[in-house]
Amino acid sequence: MASRVASGLLRRRAGATLGLLRSYTHVRNYSSQLSALIPATSQCSKLTRRYYMPNASPYQVWSRSFASDNGDKVEAVVPFMGESVTDGTLANFLKKPGERVEADEAIAQIETDKVTIDVASPEAGVIEKFIASEGDTVTPGTKIAIISKSAQPAETHVAPSEESTPKEPSPPKVEEKPKVETAPKVEPPKTQAPKPTAPSKTSPSEPQLPPKERERRVPMPRLRKRIANRLKDSQNTFAMLTTFNEVDMTNLMKLRSDYKDEFVTKHGVKLGLMSCFVKAAVSALQNQPIVNAVIDGDDIIYRDYVDVSVAVGTSKGLVVPVIRDADTMNFADIEKGINNLAKKANEGALSIDDMAGGTFTISNGGVYGSLISTPIINPPQSAILGMHSIVQRPVVVNGDILARPMMYLALTYDHRLIDGREAVFFLRRIKDVVEDPRRLLLDI
Repeated sequence: MASRVASGLLRRRAGATLGLLRSYTHVRNYSSQLSALIPATSQCSKLTRRYYMPNASPYQVWSRSFASDNGDKVEAVVPFMGESVTDGTLANFLKKPGERVEADEAIAQIETDKVTIDVASPEAGVIEKFIASEGDTVTPGTKIAIISKSAQPAETHVAPSEESTPKEPSPPKVEEKPKVETAPKVEPPKTQAPKPTAPSKTSPSEPQLPPKERERRVPMPRLRKRIANRLKDSQNTFAMLTTFNEVDMTNLMKLRSDYKDEFVTKHGVKLGLMSCFVKAAVSALQNQPIVNAVIDGDDIIYRDYVDVSVAVGTSKGLVVPVIRDADTMNFADIEKGINNLAKKANEGALSIDDMAGGTFTISNGGVYGSLISTPIINPPQSAILGMHSIVQRPVVVNGDILARPMMYLALTYDHRLIDGREAVFFLRRIKDVVEDPRRLLLDI
């Protein structure tokens, strides 16, 4: 009985082993047939690694967001330009087709209503072609250029010099036969009646306009359009009125001269006049909160913070970056902020965030030599302070006539919101603080 059971177990094990061998042989044959149908190319191996490696990152497939189907060419597109900017104008290309570019190198510039934005190359390679043209209106995501990662930069062909080109022999000169001159016939002169002169079409009183050939017509840049529209909107919206005063700069200039070296040693930045006027404006805004407010429909919005906009003139136009929370900053922080914003403005690197907002604007026309002016309000603000050049003028001091460095100040304000009393008190506060900076220390 036991022998029968043992022999049955052996038969079952042998049958299972034989089945495994048959299935293994079937799988091996199927694998060899599949290998014959699908050759082991690099593309198949990449697909196998991409979809069957358990430890592979899911973001590895999209590591080249600008890559085309073959992976050799990439597309440079217009980047995101800010929440309030929907489109821009392709101003100019910084590279040419056939030139090599590095990754993140700027190849074109987009001019918007507020700033100029660079279009960078996503990969290093050679520019194959430009898809867009200069002057086109583009939106974020628009394709600008196609860049080949494996192409070589185009070689510059040198034109052969004129000396190396063989000169064609000049044709032989043909000898001309001398001509026999005959004496002309002399006829008696005929008397003709003088013709009446036609009257000139233009009367002497009409101005002589220059010809059209001496004029040039060019399209207006988007930044200049934006500036023009904002200034005209400001003129049409606000009831603008300007009040003036003059300030003696003697004490402030002496303070600056006495401590300029120590200030640079400690803070690493020069002490300028702008930081002093920003601090004076902050003090005046805190004394007259209505100047820091703005009209919104049927409401008045009072702002319990001070963001001072500083007007900066650049080669492309006027920009107004903002110093945030100026009421919490000291002189050194304000100077560093102004220098940083001015540098970015001259380099065209200002962003939308750098110019958004602002509760009050200071414009310094004195750096250009302006003696006096009436600045225009920067909407949606309610007032703007204009600084001007410092000029030695005779003034009466304690009954004596002395030459003092004087500056005219101008405050343009929205008369719908701000009365003349508040405007005069505001400008008077700035005058008092600038003429005696100790008031800032004592808060008086």
